[in-house]
Amino acid sequence: MAKAQFHKNQRVFVKPVGTWAQVERVLPQWAKDVEEPIRISYDVGLGREFGADELASEASSTRVAGYDGENWRIMRGRNKWQQPEECGHHPHPGTYPIVVTGENDWGGWRVPGAEYDLYPERIEFQARLISGAVRLYRLTRELVHYAEDQPENFSNELMSLVQDAKQTVRAIEQTPEEDSGA
Repeated sequence: MAKAQFHKNQRVFVKPVGTWAQVERVLPQWAKDVEEPIRISYDVGLGREFGADELASEASSTRVAGYDGENWRIMRGRNKWQQPEECGHHPHPGTYPIVVTGENDWGGWRVPGAEYDLYPERIEFQARLISGAVRLYRLTRELVHYAEDQPENFSNELMSLVQDAKQTVRAIEQTPEEDSGA
């Protein structure tokens, strides 16, 4: 039997969408002659119902734990606006980078074709940077935790870098409300 993990008006992080939302309705699914619901889904106002495994409460997501298993990667999309021989100056003629941020091969970051044509090296760098962001975030967070646990192992110069890393992690983990001072 299912128990509700979230309640109405609770603020939750919606993992598949990557945004915060508020539970508008708790939707239990009942079976005849059963005292408890067999399944519970949640309406958070994003166009479909989400299961509890797709949501995270504020307390459990303060360290953005849901991103630890992320596998952001670069795919190549076929260049529909130019033939490969027309764009020989591109690093990968005939294609452009797509950073996929979900389990499926869609969704994520793309760039308009005209912008890619103007600055292909810059766009390729941005794609590599974005696809590596989760690993860099995880590494930075681990460095900060290690420095907090064992400060004696860090020189003053390294502790200065750790302070920068701590500010970076704090900025990433901040919610929009915290950022605006609300």
